[in-house]
Amino acid sequence: MIRLKKILHNGKDRIKLDFAYDSSIVVMIRQVSGARWSPTIKAWHIPYTEVAIDELKIKFPKIDSGGLFKTLDNDASEDLAEVRIMIFEKKLLVYLPLEDEDIELLKAIKYCRWIYKDKCFYVPNYANNLNKIRRHFGVRLIELESDEFDNEQKTLLAPIKRQVLDKPEYAFPLIEEYRKWLEHKRYSPSTVDSYTGGVMIFLSFIYPRLANEVDQSDMIRFVNEYVIKNAFSFSFQNQVITGMKLFLREIIKSEFDVESFERPRREHKLPNVLSRDEVRRILSGIKNIKHRTILSLIYACGLRRSEILNIKIKDIDSKRHSLLIRQSKGKKDRMVPISDVIIEMLRDYYKLYSPKVWLFEGKNVGDKYSESGMEKTMKKAVLDAGIEKPVTLHWLRHSYATHLLESGTDLRYIQELLGHNSSRTTEIYTHVTEKSLQRIRSPFDDLFE
Repeated sequence: MIRLKKILHNGKDRIKLDFAYDSSIVVMIRQVSGARWSPTIKAWHIPYTEVAIDELKIKFPKIDSGGLFKTLDNDASEDLAEVRIMIFEKKLLVYLPLEDEDIELLKAIKYCRWIYKDKCFYVPNYANNLNKIRRHFGVRLIELESDEFDNEQKTLLAPIKRQVLDKPEYAFPLIEEYRKWLEHKRYSPSTVDSYTGGVMIFLSFIYPRLANEVDQSDMIRFVNEYVIKNAFSFSFQNQVITGMKLFLREIIKSEFDVESFERPRREHKLPNVLSRDEVRRILSGIKNIKHRTILSLIYACGLRRSEILNIKIKDIDSKRHSLLIRQSKGKKDRMVPISDVIIEMLRDYYKLYSPKVWLFEGKNVGDKYSESGMEKTMKKAVLDAGIEKPVTLHWLRHSYATHLLESGTDLRYIQELLGHNSSRTTEIYTHVTEKSLQRIRSPFDDLFE
């Protein structure tokens, strides 16, 4: 039996769920959009919206609402900011401001995506999507038809600069088939998303031409009119080409020679590196022991973002001073050394937080710490350190490799520690080491001697 009660939690209306502990119930509650566990009230709670209630009713048909369903209406959203959407024939554009629960609802809609430059969400205009949005936002929603979007309203919303593509429905089952093929071949989740997303963008761009009609001219037009026009990166263009080659060859069985798709010329960018003093200032200024341990471990072992999130407690061997990185980029395991200083820091962290599964867990027990949480921690630490550089988490990995090289560590060992397939990848750090640069004497210095 689950009893529902409306509460005010962290300044927001929520629904508290009271029930005798049962792991199977917890598993089902976790599946409700916006469900959270609160250590403060020692209870699970969900958003005070009809969408959340409907999800809960599906999972628990005999739930005791205590009359809550009768009182739940759109009045709870009257104090929230109005939300504007533009309605086109095949797409909806949902603009800021949005609450956390609003964003979670939109992200759950299939093929919804965030358009960064325009600060809005793109949603396919299907009847069920529009009805779901209308039901969720209620009286907060202001609907603008594309033909009645006047100048005054244009000033309220960001201009549409980036091309928003209509997604052809014929391609949906092909994309799903492609996704299953990639998963069967054991591609990583991020690679699967990149390839399928890139293919969908390409097919949307060339529509109404179909996938089995693709030729070299389509790719040239895509690069010139979409990639270059919107200032997308070399890596994005390369991902689309790679994804399309596999898609046409394995799913479409196209007779077109996919190898004729030419890749962009390789960029030769130097890695961004922090000085030792800058790293020290960033790490020493962090007060929260969990945040300090996360960033310290990234730098101390040269870890990627995904690698630190996937560390389990059993992967640490304090006796052998080693850390096992499992199934990293390229599906490879590797061992990296950890010092006594890091081991002591990890022990202090463990005593305070007692993680159960993952070394670094989120608010809910058993959930991984979020990537966005790490990024926010890094940005705050850089700001507090007074460093005016666009530092990201990956800068710590670059700095680790460069500082090892400057200390005299053999390049072959650094390659193993970083998990690089080729030594050529590791050799890029030789171009940014201080010792290498300082040994070079400019001919200008000899002019006035």
